[in-house]
Amino acid sequence: MGLREDLLKSIWHAFTALDVDKSGKVSKSQLKVLSHNLCTVLNVPHDPVALEEHFKDDDEGPVSNQGYMPYLNKFILDKVQDNFNGLDFNRMCWTLCARKNLTKNTLLISDDDAFKIWCIFNFLTEDKYPLTLVTEEIEYLLRKLTEAMGGSWIEEKFEDYKIQLNAKQQCLSVWEVIELIGTGHFSKGMDRQTLSMGINEVFQELILDVLKQGYMMKKGHKRKNWTERWFVLKPNVLSYFVNENLTEKKGHVMLDSSCCVESLPDKEGKKCLFLIKCAGKSFEISASDKKKKQEWIQAIQTAVNLLRQGLPAPHKEARQKRKELRQKLQAEQEALEQRMKELQTANESKQRELETLRRKLEEDAANAAEEERRRQQTQTELHDRYMTDLEREKMVRQQMEEEVAQKSSELEQYLQRVRELEDMYHRLEESLEDERQARQDEETVRKLQARLLEEEATKRAELELLHLQQQKAISRTEAEKQELEQQRIVKEEALQAAMLQLEQLESERKGALEQYEEVMKKLENAANKTRSWKDKVAQHEGLIRLIQPGSKGPQLITNWGAAAFTEAELNLREKSWQEKKNSATQ
Repeated sequence: MGLREDLLKSIWHAFTALDVDKSGKVSKSQLKVLSHNLCTVLNVPHDPVALEEHFKDDDEGPVSNQGYMPYLNKFILDKVQDNFNGLDFNRMCWTLCARKNLTKNTLLISDDDAFKIWCIFNFLTEDKYPLTLVTEEIEYLLRKLTEAMGGSWIEEKFEDYKIQLNAKQQCLSVWEVIELIGTGHFSKGMDRQTLSMGINEVFQELILDVLKQGYMMKKGHKRKNWTERWFVLKPNVLSYFVNENLTEKKGHVMLDSSCCVESLPDKEGKKCLFLIKCAGKSFEISASDKKKKQEWIQAIQTAVNLLRQGLPAPHKEARQKRKELRQKLQAEQEALEQRMKELQTANESKQRELETLRRKLEEDAANAAEEERRRQQTQTELHDRYMTDLEREKMVRQQMEEEVAQKSSELEQYLQRVRELEDMYHRLEESLEDERQARQDEETVRKLQARLLEEEATKRAELELLHLQQQKAISRTEAEKQELEQQRIVKEEALQAAMLQLEQLESERKGALEQYEEVMKKLENAANKTRSWKDKVAQHEGLIRLIQPGSKGPQLITNWGAAAFTEAELNLREKSWQEKKNSATQ
């Protein structure tokens, strides 16, 4: 909330007090006096020419508060600076309005206490005219006042009062608030002095921005003596006075973001010491006990933190938060009311639609009755026609049953034929599996025969190598003939052993060949069985097509019988044997 809004609240009270007949109009002479007094207390230079020009005597001159606002904004409020005494300004406006509205007979508080409540009211109320205090702010003020007096807050009592208040106007004017507090409705059991002290404490916190106050000992800068002072902490300054009446100020400590407060150990017979460091100066202070010391350190540190963060006093920030919360709740309430109106409008629209629908249903019912009469007549005609069609339908149905019986017999024959084909298909699969197994056996025998032939070729190559070595040995010197003869005998023995091995391999090859012939017989039997099944399938309209075994190429015949390898493989083996022979000869 800005300075202009705060000033306008107090000026509104003064203007309202001058509006005797509550018509919103004030005489020009009274407005001139009010303007002159405002310029005086706000330290704004007077402009008599502009004042007389604005309030000149003609019928078009502004005499209402709306007409007074342009002059007030342009010649007074726009020129206001923060160089005036706010209490003097509020006191001047209070003097104008209290004389007319304040009733002193039933109040337990003094005029000064009523003035303080008036200032607190202006602080807590929103800038909506006429100025009133909402229920939440009333509860906040009474709670603060009760805590300041050292009493306990009774929630149930305020809830009862809140119900009564909501039943009337849900808010109070400043004079109703003064009467509520001044009559002691929420401070029963408290004397006048306690009530006055509580009002003063709340006034100092909310209006004078006093964060903390109390007696402490301060060490002098020159004489270094300890003197008891009354300290008053505000967000940007710590002032100290001779006593709590604040009549004689002895000095102050200007706080800024660079200030800090530190705890000190006890010394010089003083306890509970702490030090305030500011730019170029420091202050040693002694509190009465450790609790007070900690409270003062925390309060001063809070003030410094507020200066560093650029935040207002805690009670102003709390007031702003409460205001934002009320605005949010009000917006939600308005949205809810708007939604209820929309739902009500929609409900009325639905009611009209239902009424229209009801009339339409009545018309439809009348039409339905007429339609029913016609339907009954039509139904009689249709019944006669139906009986005729029923007889015809019976004849058709009998014919259909005969056709269905015939089709069922044909379907049963077809299903029997399908089952026979499925059985034949399963047998054919078994024959193909037997043929596949025979081919695998044939492949195994062929691999065995190929291995035996490879071993036979290896032995032959070794024999050829031994023969070549013998020829070389014979062509050498006769002196080595005897030795070569002995070697020849040894090699012939080795050759005989190799021939025995070769004969053994030949017998194994013959056994493998017999196995191969047996497998071939099995394969031929399986092929014959497959061919017989193929003929049977061909007789049943060619539903199944047999898989024919692949054609076999011409087999090679060796001196040991049918070979298990192709001509290309034989050429490779012959080429390899020739290369080994040439290498042995060299």
